[in-house]
Amino acid sequence: MKWIFSITLAVQSFFLTPIFAADPFPNKPLRIIVPLAPGATADYLARSLSVELSKSLGQTVIVENKPGGNQIIGTNELAKSNPDGYTMGLAITSLMINPYVAKNIPYDAMKDLIPLAMLGVMPGLVTVHPSIPVKNITELVAYAKAHPGELAYGQPGGLSSGHLTMEFLKKEAGIDLLSVPYKGGGPALTDLLAGRFQVFINSPTATLPYVKSGNIRAIATTGSMRPVALSDIPTIAESGYPNVVTNEWYALFLPAKTPTPIVNQLNAEIVKIMNGPIMQKRLTDIGAETFTDNPEQFAKFIAKEDQFWGKLIKSLNIKPE
Repeated sequence: MKWIFSITLAVQSFFLTPIFAADPFPNKPLRIIVPLAPGATADYLARSLSVELSKSLGQTVIVENKPGGNQIIGTNELAKSNPDGYTMGLAITSLMINPYVAKNIPYDAMKDLIPLAMLGVMPGLVTVHPSIPVKNITELVAYAKAHPGELAYGQPGGLSSGHLTMEFLKKEAGIDLLSVPYKGGGPALTDLLAGRFQVFINSPTATLPYVKSGNIRAIATTGSMRPVALSDIPTIAESGYPNVVTNEWYALFLPAKTPTPIVNQLNAEIVKIMNGPIMQKRLTDIGAETFTDNPEQFAKFIAKEDQFWGKLIKSLNIKPE
């Protein structure tokens, strides 16, 4: 009888003892890999978000810069990271461009990464040096045709969205401008200010201060609509070239196979932050806007971007290097 009583107590103890689940996510610091150098717009957004995300999640969010290889080095580290949600990576439009212009990329962006959340979308800003009498795209095209071989544009990094957009405009407008290559937007902007070339497409973040000071002139933006901060500047599409619509976007990705509940949890937190007043103001200040989707909708956007850039690069007859 004592033996039976002991078994009964043991059974009762088993069912009454709480079964502890695994520690809730997150229970340690997270990191965001930025495949660009400190100071870039992508870095600014990542660091701004990390502060708010740390508050929201109750864990430190560290930003790690891994520049090099036109963002390939940092993105490869993200793709090879443990898919546990603790490593996110920021990517820009080049993520969709690189597969069509670079050889031997060590990852497949469409298979090895999960789209997590969009942070912001920013059109390129078309600027000119004041030495040429051009105030809009129509005048730029007319001037280029009237002065063949005289105009040059700065190429801010090999096969960047700014470079490809200018080549797109040249093709649509039937004009020819000499391309002057640079290793980044900063050195190119310095030479534009010095008048070493005449036309430039770059992010509003870097160029707007010089537009406001009168050192250079803004004549168009590249997006489908005018952002709030650039509402007085027409788009290229409005200026007679409706096909020339491009944007620089900034988004977060996760390694493939990250558990869906973690993807959804992080997406919800990031969407809430990006729609909040702090990040909304920071986006507006740099000429960017946000549209936030769930991961499935964002994945559809990425698929469309992949198709767009692939088709454009093929039409420009650009071969992988």
